[in-house]
Amino acid sequence: MTDDPPGQDRPDNLARTFRAFRSLNYRLFFCGQGLSLVGTWMQNLAMGWLVYRLTHSPWLLGVIGFCGQIPIFLLGPIAGVLADRFPRRRILMLTQSLAMLQAFILTALVLCGAIQVWHVVVLSLFLGTVNAFDMPTRQSFIMEIVPGREDIGNAIALNSTMFNSARLIGPMIAGLVIKLAGEGVCFAINGASFLAVIVALQRMRLPPRPARMEHNGMIQGMREGLSYTLRSPEILTVLVFVAAISLVGMPYGVLMPVLARTVLGGGSDTLGLLVGSSGIGAIIGGMFLATRKSSTDLGRTAAIAAVIFGGGLIGLAMSRNIPLSMAMMVLTGMGMTVQMASNNTTVQTIVEDSKRGRVMSLYIMSQIGVSPFGALLAGGLAQRIGTPNTLLIAGTCSAVLAGLLALRISLLRNRHPAG
Repeated sequence: MTDDPPGQDRPDNLARTFRAFRSLNYRLFFCGQGLSLVGTWMQNLAMGWLVYRLTHSPWLLGVIGFCGQIPIFLLGPIAGVLADRFPRRRILMLTQSLAMLQAFILTALVLCGAIQVWHVVVLSLFLGTVNAFDMPTRQSFIMEIVPGREDIGNAIALNSTMFNSARLIGPMIAGLVIKLAGEGVCFAINGASFLAVIVALQRMRLPPRPARMEHNGMIQGMREGLSYTLRSPEILTVLVFVAAISLVGMPYGVLMPVLARTVLGGGSDTLGLLVGSSGIGAIIGGMFLATRKSSTDLGRTAAIAAVIFGGGLIGLAMSRNIPLSMAMMVLTGMGMTVQMASNNTTVQTIVEDSKRGRVMSLYIMSQIGVSPFGALLAGGLAQRIGTPNTLLIAGTCSAVLAGLLALRISLLRNRHPAG
């Protein structure tokens, strides 16, 4: 008699947590993207380690981060128009194939012993250009493979869990692979992993859809998307907050090789443990959001998460031993994921379908496109005042921004008490 309720609740909770998996297309997307992201995170860590090994320069780490993300800022509006105009699966097939090519070129250069820093800069610019078109298209594509708007928040939370599970697994594998075989093998594994996404996209069964917008010119299409965003106070608030956090907080990742080697006295395996610990926190955050019954009050959730993120960075700045640093990275990863997924869900549930690609391109610009400026800022500050002090500033600014977001949410609620 007492066993029945728990036995009934557990399947219900499990079904609610993974309700987006009811869609076969989403299951294919999840599995293919999950495998590919393990390779992507292996390459990210190997790239940072390679550049730092060649140059021992925090500034150049910032430059590489800038080159990999500045195309997203410059090309985002164009990518959004294309995502609303052309079949999104076809765009994704092209972008994933080009990213695979980039990884194999890196592999060849490293394994042949010909790699130079300028090669990494050029290939980072190339991959950043590919990602400028891939990211808003991929974000918009979720609505095509998840039937029912009520499941979109769950799908985004599961995507965050997938992304950060790969972020946990990939760097840990990469740290060992670099130690045993070098960075080139990491790049090769990443190149091969893109096949999983390409196969998954090919196997999806999507109904044929007409063009999503009139072919009324690229400039007009971008203007419509920007005008729509500026007229929505909720979307605009999210974009401004995301851009500010991306400028002052998110670029902490480019300093991880410096932190691992010069502050904590470790090697590539220590770097893998730090990034992997952030992945553990991110998985916790993603699963927390996936278990939520609804997508209400996500603004306050994002503000609290940003405080946790900032506190993790402050603790990381003060730590001088590996276990404590790993614990702080768990907090950082959890706060980062919850605030990012909460903001993403807020935008996705508000935006009109006809403007989705363009608005999501602006969201990606705010989240990823602003980061290169933050990467340069973080690298330059670390060069002058040290990595711990830079992390301390980043954490403090993130916590302050969280307070401003909470205040803005309160003002919006007072103006629109029914919402």
